[in-house]
Amino acid sequence: MRLLSALAFALVVSGLLPAQTAPPIKVDVKLVNVFVNVTDASGAPVGGLTKDDFTIAEDGHPQKIAIFERESAMPLSIVLAIDTSGSVAKDLAIEKHAAHTFVHSLLRPVDHLDLIDFSSDVREVVPFTNNLKRIDYGIENLLTGPATALYSAVYLASQSLATQHGRKVLILISDGGNTVNGTDYADALEQAVRSETMVYSIIDVPIVADAGRDTGGEHAMITLSQETGGKYYYADAEHLGDAFQKVSEDLRTQYLLAYYPIHRIADSDFRRIDVTLKQPPNAHYNVRHRTGYYASPAQ
Repeated sequence: MRLLSALAFALVVSGLLPAQTAPPIKVDVKLVNVFVNVTDASGAPVGGLTKDDFTIAEDGHPQKIAIFERESAMPLSIVLAIDTSGSVAKDLAIEKHAAHTFVHSLLRPVDHLDLIDFSSDVREVVPFTNNLKRIDYGIENLLTGPATALYSAVYLASQSLATQHGRKVLILISDGGNTVNGTDYADALEQAVRSETMVYSIIDVPIVADAGRDTGGEHAMITLSQETGGKYYYADAEHLGDAFQKVSEDLRTQYLLAYYPIHRIADSDFRRIDVTLKQPPNAHYNVRHRTGYYASPAQ
């Protein structure tokens, strides 16, 4: 080996053998997609904005917007997670009807939906599909149980969405109570953020007065939505259909801002995202997006 190396070196020096160049260094810079909703003071979507109306920063560092779309046509990967525990059982028939209407009005051929129910356990009823008949059949065959594995449902749904492409959406229908030990809130939230899942919480309110309600669980659902760029809605049985309609409208009026993050060394794996909007005089627009992402992939 030493003789061969010496011979090769001599040939290179003499010009009879070209010198080998160092292999190119490849840097894998991940495109970061940020879906943004802009609403006015009344909550109505604001359309017609341009790329120049937005600025975006990661951990305080300005970023160049590489991709901008006014209304994202990117496919939807949706997990519809329905609480079938005893505390919401009385509204299950209405939830089913609203779910049927929502799926038929929103789902396009390019979209896919996964249906799960959760009570004492989390169960995948229908795997990802755009077959409306299969989804309809699944909605009519949900199983009930006494307890509520809410955080496990969020964790497993987000884990499933991590393998999907396009916009990743979890629609969570529950009264907010988690009564099953195992996955905790922090784990559920981290998995949702790592998988880039937008959580839309429809909070079923069986009791109007705070007494008897799990307001802590409701707050957890609200925070899940706020941290992931989704939205939350309170809805009693009579207005579940309205809540589904608002989710559909929200998904149809999203702006897409994407950027390649500037390389930097940070102590934290979490990267915070801030989007600001140039607002016209006297306008009070609300800008909503996920608060950040993890540099390492979802588990």
